[in-house]
Amino acid sequence: MRLPFRLLNVFARAGDPFSGNPLCVFEDGSGLEEEQMQGLARQFNLSETTFITAADGDGADAGVRIFTPNYEMAFAGHPTLGTAHVARDLFGLGEKVRLSMPAGVIPVEAAGDTWTLTANEGRVEREFDPDEIAAAVGLAQGDLVGPVQQVSTGSGQIIARAASVDVVRRAAGDAGRMRRYAGMGTRGGETLVYLWAPTGADTVEARALFTQGPAAVEDPATGSACANLGAWLVAQGQTGLVWQVSQGAQVGRPSTLTLTVTESGLVQVGGLVLEIGAGAVEL
Repeated sequence: MRLPFRLLNVFARAGDPFSGNPLCVFEDGSGLEEEQMQGLARQFNLSETTFITAADGDGADAGVRIFTPNYEMAFAGHPTLGTAHVARDLFGLGEKVRLSMPAGVIPVEAAGDTWTLTANEGRVEREFDPDEIAAAVGLAQGDLVGPVQQVSTGSGQIIARAASVDVVRRAAGDAGRMRRYAGMGTRGGETLVYLWAPTGADTVEARALFTQGPAAVEDPATGSACANLGAWLVAQGQTGLVWQVSQGAQVGRPSTLTLTVTESGLVQVGGLVLEIGAGAVEL
């Protein structure tokens, strides 16, 4: 079985081939068993690998399955944008693509190679003591400004505002402490803490620290967490904003995400998608 794939960078910066979050998209996953998809995701060992399948949902153009090296996700941001980019090319679609996934049908819209998804309505699932979460990511009492909450627009993550951007930059995940919160969300029993702080009137710096097995690692650009930040803002009554979110500098993958929260509370996350390579796997 020959399985063509594309390699892309999502939330990339123009002119930088080593920016954004890497993604592998298999063009046709319809003949694969779940165990094979999981095995291929582990083989590539990226934060996520996706598989295009038949559409399953109201008005969807294509389906998608999203796998980390260890488990399947119901929704993730950069895989949604990157898969929409490939689906447009494969199926001759226009600038609007609807992808069905376990979290539902997600609409994605392009302006050239910049893609923007509209997230599901978010919900606050749990609230935490800010100092407890601070300790889990190597920070001190008072470094996080409440409320610190687990929020989900399809993938549950802990959204934590830092007292300053310096706090964001000196955080370091403690896997043992972070795993105390594993299984409370929808990340396959792992924990993700999304730290953020304003750097200007409409700019933010963020980091996503998460557990992967016994380790604490960092994601270069996290669209689902950015969407959850948008839902967190809606819950705080903050709407009508467009923010540029910088992420990934600490892991050598500078990335830019655009977070929009409309006056009505609709949350959108967008960024540049660059295709950098293609190939095939023989199974």
